[in-house]
Amino acid sequence: MWVRSAAIRPVPAYAQLPPEVFAEVEQWLGSDEAAAEQRLHEAFERFESEQAVLADRIGSALARTSDEVAIALGYFLALAIWLAFAQHRDGTLRTITETAVTSVEEALALDEELRGADPAEGVDSDDVVAMEQPHVLNFVNEHVEAALEVHVGEVDVEAVHAMYRLILVEVLALSYAVPPPDDATVATGEIEA
Repeated sequence: MWVRSAAIRPVPAYAQLPPEVFAEVEQWLGSDEAAAEQRLHEAFERFESEQAVLADRIGSALARTSDEVAIALGYFLALAIWLAFAQHRDGTLRTITETAVTSVEEALALDEELRGADPAEGVDSDDVVAMEQPHVLNFVNEHVEAALEVHVGEVDVEAVHAMYRLILVEVLALSYAVPPPDDATVATGEIEA
């Protein structure tokens, strides 16, 4: 699908996650709820030490909502996505800075503004992110839809939407934190003679 305009930077092909990485994360978490909760707690401690800025941003957003479903969903998705990126690249993600997170937030806000101002625009910003990271957004959407279905009528949809938007920021920030593989050639825009 061709997108007429987007304020969101493209994700390099080497940073796109394959679908099997989420099956690996879910397998690692296991089906025992208590064990999965303990693993998520340990993962959050690693997340805080390896990606402190992003973990702080997510922790602050989780603390601002009182909706338990949104908190649980945001916590799970944030950690599952970080684990997927970390496992896929064997922990070789660059450290995400405050500037990097802010620039992703601003790009997403600008993209939403551009799309909202054009009544002919049929593609939402989350669709653009889905084009860049289709398997990640597929995983996210499956879990959001399941949570909303299970907790219909008792969930603050606005709080879930805020978590969803936060997850979009995380997905893009982590995508841009993936370093190119050693054998990759990176386009520079410079022309060599």
